Order: sequence, then structure tokens, then C-alpha cells
Amino acid sequence: MELEGEIREIIYKNELNSYCIANFETSDGEITIVGYLPFINVGDTLKIVGKIVEHQEYGEQFKVDTFEKMMPQSMEALERYLANGTIKGVGPATAKKIIETFGEDTINVFKLEPTKLAQIKGITKDKAYEIAESFIENWEVWQIVGFLEKFGIGPQSAETVYKKLGANAIEEIQSNPYLLVDLINKVDFNQIDKMALDMGMEYDNSKRIKSGIKHAIILATYNGHCAVLYDNLIKFVSNLLGVEEEQIEDAIINMKAKEELIIEDRQKDEWVYLPSYYQAEKNIAEKLIALDTYKNIKEIPRFKKELSLFEKKSNIDLSDKQKEAIESINNHNVCVITGGPGTGKTTIIKTIIELYKHNEMKPVLCAPTGRAAKRMTETTGEEAKTLHRLLEIGSFVSEETQNVNTDLSVVPVDADIIIVDEMSMVDVFLMNYLCKGIYNGTKLVLVGDTDQLPSVGPGNVLKDIIDSETITTITLNKIFRQAAQSKIIMNSHRVNEGEAFISKKEIEEAQDKYLDDFFYIDENDKNKILEQVLSLSYDRLKNYGDYDFLNNIQVITPTKKGELGTKELNKLLQQKINPQDESKKERKFGDSIFRENDRIMQIKNNYEIYWEKRGDSFESGSGIFNGEFGTIKRINEEEKVMEIKFDDEKVAWYGFNELEQIEHAYAITVHKAQGSEFDVVILVIAPSAPMLLTRNLLYTGMTRAKKLLIMIGNKNVLGFMIQNADNKIRNTGIKFKLQQMYK
Repeated sequence: MELEGEIREIIYKNELNSYCIANFETSDGEITIVGYLPFINVGDTLKIVGKIVEHQEYGEQFKVDTFEKMMPQSMEALERYLANGTIKGVGPATAKKIIETFGEDTINVFKLEPTKLAQIKGITKDKAYEIAESFIENWEVWQIVGFLEKFGIGPQSAETVYKKLGANAIEEIQSNPYLLVDLINKVDFNQIDKMALDMGMEYDNSKRIKSGIKHAIILATYNGHCAVLYDNLIKFVSNLLGVEEEQIEDAIINMKAKEELIIEDRQKDEWVYLPSYYQAEKNIAEKLIALDTYKNIKEIPRFKKELSLFEKKSNIDLSDKQKEAIESINNHNVCVITGGPGTGKTTIIKTIIELYKHNEMKPVLCAPTGRAAKRMTETTGEEAKTLHRLLEIGSFVSEETQNVNTDLSVVPVDADIIIVDEMSMVDVFLMNYLCKGIYNGTKLVLVGDTDQLPSVGPGNVLKDIIDSETITTITLNKIFRQAAQSKIIMNSHRVNEGEAFISKKEIEEAQDKYLDDFFYIDENDKNKILEQVLSLSYDRLKNYGDYDFLNNIQVITPTKKGELGTKELNKLLQQKINPQDESKKERKFGDSIFRENDRIMQIKNNYEIYWEKRGDSFESGSGIFNGEFGTIKRINEEEKVMEIKFDDEKVAWYGFNELEQIEHAYAITVHKAQGSEFDVVILVIAPSAPMLLTRNLLYTGMTRAKKLLIMIGNKNVLGFMIQNADNKIRNTGIKFKLQQMYK
């Protein structure tokens, strides 16, 4: 649907992403419009395209998909536009004088005869040129949104393009449409390519081939790779663009010469990198070696004696492997501790903390996510921070920039020993930033489980470091007696070995050795699986162990889509756990209804959002990060904000237009659950794409449960997951670089 009219009032505008709510006057009357509207101001005349939507509280609104600015169609509208402050040097009084002086000829004066503006009292000749230049620049900006819409790029991205290319954006894009691939994240290359060809770009144009090469490598990074094989890249780009392989090879040589690509020779194969990915890996390898080979200035003297005294004092009986790990940390500057659940990683961390504090040295604990940091704090009694907070990433750089600029500085960490937990979740860019923040001489301990899912971002840092065999690594494989009583832990280890769960016969023969902390419900029917999930969540577990859903229970599933995916489960669980009630306010956003007392999760990093903690002492700061859980405490319709209290007691306020940052968290995917632990986990074994039904995904999901794990689903799907050890190999280079540098 298309409408033409004028912006009469801007009710709300988010300065970060240009989301607007405005009153829009058309020939048929006034309507509220909502959408991403960069560059618009009161008095602007627009042609908008979108659809009428019915808001449950505010009634009929027009949701704008795209828009085009037009010159005001009447003298009154033109005066309002000139008076709105967008034209440098023109306010309401000057705008009135300009319209009275030039009338219908006003626009021509601005564009063709700017010196005439000097006829107006108070406007010099120089100021006349400034005013006209400002008017024309605004006119150029107007065109960008409509121009980019042809490329399938919405208004939200148009502002990004303008900020990077300026007023000449259209001219530059017409000259090289493939600039958009570099400027906008996850843009549709095929649509841009089609538009470029339609505009007359030749098939074998070097700009097209270079862009196709970059696009191919970027696609690979979305799947966790840092590099691609040279031969595979040539074949893929040839098929993508329909050009000869020789032309692609020539383009790669040219890009390599200009350092737009890096090619790494590894014996028989050549690997092609975008520079930021190569540099991140190189920085990591160089720093790890520099740290490891530096003088051991944080070594504790008479260490074995101190360790023995600590064991007696704390009444802890460390295993030989745990002692080996603790001594290795003392003897080396960089050390990796890896192992599954119940193998004693936490005891090692706690012992190291106490030993170093006893020797008046400062340990610093950190983890990649807020939830993982909170768990680390709970298990050790020592404050742990997220890596983002520790390094103050975000206070000086956007998330997008982090993944392309490897030369940015970070805040150095004041520590004698840094312990990083959940290292399997750390990608190459975050590890690169951590390495930049460590002084030589500081000890670094990397703790994690390589059998869990790899990081969401590119790379496989922990596995690469271990596989390089250049950094001291202690692998914990003994399950401690107390942990061995847990069917959760024992079955997790069995799955990791490709074996079936503990059998009834084994349980009977064990004579009550095992705890009743694991149940598997074999069910094929999707509706019956849903019934089981809902009844367990609502009252059965309350009756079984006094477990309350919002405080103790988490539903986890492999997938977002389908009847057993997070989207459908969240709707059903919300209806069951937190139903509609007159006493609870709610707010519709997209397909979701957010209600007071809802369980939610932050799904993107927001470095700017303000938060407060109110308790024994007041604390405030900024930044809520991807994966943090919270509860909606209050919805304020007057101020149009939602108050959310997160699990670490932070309270933040979200504008109604910012709700794309959160989603319901009654049910979450295994990927989102990684790094977290919950008292009770209901793990849904849902039929899905084979790429999701892997052993390490199952293992990761199972190990999220602390006290009780209930698995529900098809035993054939479960069997497939246990046997499907097809963990996708990631094309990375930290292992190779470490080995080469140590030669």
C-alpha cells in the first residue's frame, strides 16, 4: 500500500537505529506511522510503502517498509520543512522570509541561484552559499533510501551507507554496486549482483569478481570457518559468477598484492583469509608464545609444601591429576585445563585462587557470557566478569567493528593470573582481544570442555590450542566418586563416548549407587511430547521436588523451528506458566506478546544500555550482553518502557521500540544454553535437520543440568544423535601458526 503526506509530529525517534513513531498527514486525514525512518524530520513530505496494522492498544497504524522523500507540495509545507532545523542557518523566522520573498520559485533559488538568498536581511553572500549547500546535501540524502531499496536494502541500512560514503553515496554505488557487500552485514549478494548486471556491469569486471571472492569467504565465516581452501574458493566463485577460473586466479593475485587477501601455505594446501581473520589468529599465536616463553615471575616458591598445607587446612583430597594441573599452572605461564563434568575443574580453579591470594597475588576470573561468569562466581566464591566487561570492549567500539579491526586497543587487565572458564565458547576475535589485554608475565589459565559445541563466532580456539601440542595441557578424565553417583554425569560421559545410557540392569546391580537425577521418557508423538513438557513445567516437578519453573527449570531443544522448536514452545509455556491476567500488563511486539513476569533472554550485545543494581550498595553501568537471562518486572505505558531485572540483579529499561533485543526464554536452544547451568533441565529430543542432531549438541544439552535432567523424545532420534559424531570441522589456522612459530 502506498501513501503520500507530511510528517506533522515525531512522537518517538531512536537515535541509534532511527526507529520512529510519527503522525503523518495525508489528503484523507492523519495516521500514525511506525518504522525505520532515517533522515526524516517534521515538515518532510514522504511517499511511504507498507501496510496497515492493528495495534492492540494504539489502534490502527501504518507500518513503513520503505519510503521516499519528496519536495513539499505546498508553500505551507515547504515553510514547515525549512523551519524544522535541518537546513543549516535557517530557522522559523528566516524560513518565513524566504517563502514570502521567493514563493513558488524558492526551490529553484536554492538549487540554481543561491546568491538571491542574500536579498533577505541577515543573509550574507557567504551565508547564502552555506544555506544552499546544506539544502542540496539534504536533497542528496533524501535519494539514498529510495535508491538502496532497489537493491533490497531497507531504510535501517541506508543510514549506515550514508555515514560511510557521505552525500556522494549514490554516485559511488552506481560506479561500484559491490561496495554494498563491504558496507552492510549479511547483505543479499545475489540481489546486488543482479542489480549491478542490470546497470551494465560486465560479467568479467574485476570489481564483480573481487566482490564475489570476498562474499564466498564471508559465507564460510558464517559457518565458523576462518579460511577457505584456495581450490575450493576458485570453483565456488566460478559457479557463483559464471566466469573462468583463470580470471578468478588473476583477481586473487591482485587482491593479495593489495593485501585485501592473505594466502597461507600449509604444506600441500593453500588457505585464503580475509586480513582481519588471519591477523586475529596470528596475534593469538604470537601472544600465547610470548606469554608462555616469558620469565615465570608469578611462580609461587615452595609450591608443593604450600599445596600440601592447603589440602590439610581445607580438608581437600586432590587427585594426582588435579595436583599435576595445579603444579603445571605454577610452572608455566600458559596452561589449558580440559575435561568433562565431574572431573574436578572447579576444585582446581578454587585451589589456584586460594594459593595465589595467600601469596598476595591477584587472580582475575572471567568467562565469555554473563551466565557463565555468574556460574563461575557461584562455584568459586570469587567475582567473575564477562570478557567484554573485563576488557571494556564496547565502550569504544561497535560490535561490527570488533570483527574487522584487529588493531584496536583494549583496557589491559590488572592481574597476576587470569582464569578463563568455558573457553570452548570463545571465538577468534574475542580471544584476540583477550590476548591484547594481557601483560607479559601474567599467567593465563584456559579452562573448558572441547567436546561441547564450538563458539557461535568463527574459529575453534580451545581445540586448536590443545591440538597444537605447544601449550601445556592437562586433560582430566577421572570422574570423582561423588560425581560418579550422578546419572546425569555418567550418561553424559557415555554419550560422549558414543555409548547408550546406563541400563536398568546396571542400576539394579549398583545397589542404589546412583542418584535419581536422570529420567528418559520415550515418546514418538509430538503432541504427547508437548503434553509431557507442559505438565512437567507446570505442576509435576513442583510436586516431585518443589521445583518452580521461573526459578529452577529450563526447557531446552535443538531447534528454533517446528512444533517442538523454541518459538512454539515459548508460546505454549507462556500460556501455561504466565497466562494473561488483568493484573499483568503486556506489550505486543512482532509475533510476540511480552507480559509482566515473563522470562526473557537478551539476544544481542547492547553496549550502550544503562543499568542499575540496588542492594546493600548502589551500582550502575552500561551494557547487557547476548545470552543474559532476566524477568520483565514492569511495563510502563505512559513512559513507553519495559523494566527488566536480570539474573545478576541488574535492572535495565527498554523502550518499546527496542524489544527486538529480547525474546522469551521459557524454552531456549542448546546453543543459547551453552555456558549456563540450571537446577532442572527438560531436554526435548526433537526431529530436526541432521546438522543439528549431533553428539556434541546432545552432550552439551545434557550437561546443562545440575540436579535433575528429564529427556523426552523419540529413541530413534536419540540413537542417531549418540552415533552422529559428525562435528563439522572448522577451517582454522591457530594450530598451524602455533606449531610453525614454535619450530
